Amino acid sequence: SLPVPIYKPCSDGKVIFDGTDITGWRPNKVCKLGLARTFQIVRAIKNMTVLENVMVGVFSRSSSTEQVRRDAALVLTSCGLEDKTDTLASALTLADRKRLEIARAWATKPKLLLLDETMAGLTPTETQEAVVLVNAIRKSGVTLLIVEHVMEALTPLVDRIVVLDRGKKIADG
Repeated sequence: SLPVPIYKPCSDGKVIFDGTDITGWRPNKVCKLGLARTFQIVRAIKNMTVLENVMVGVFSRSSSTEQVRRDAALVLTSCGLEDKTDTLASALTLADRKRLEIARAWATKPKLLLLDETMAGLTPTETQEAVVLVNAIRKSGVTLLIVEHVMEALTPLVDRIVVLDRGKKIADG
């Protein structure tokens, strides 16, 4: 079964993306506009294979099953998951589930990718592997907005860091 989407309407203000007011838009419509995200708590579709999970992302922009399968396989290769194509998502390690979630989001071909705590809970080696993957996404031309507490992982990835404490900006540079 698919994870239950978390959707809460905006209670105040507006959300403008790429010049369009997307306030109140459903997540699938936002995704088609070019905004994708990962979740702090990984939301892989556990009873589907790694390939099928990534195909879900590709289906947001294509309806040809064969093309979707090919595109998903390419994303899996780019993310280092090609050897786990037929593995159920439920059988993956935490690091691989996080990599899978990034792959599914990247498969939508976003203009902006929001990464929420993608390195939390990873070992130092797994964190370095995640940094390499995120940097490859960045170099592909995707803009990234990263929420992360693992500061040493951020410095090789970002041009600018904004630090918030309880919603207040305490550093910017």
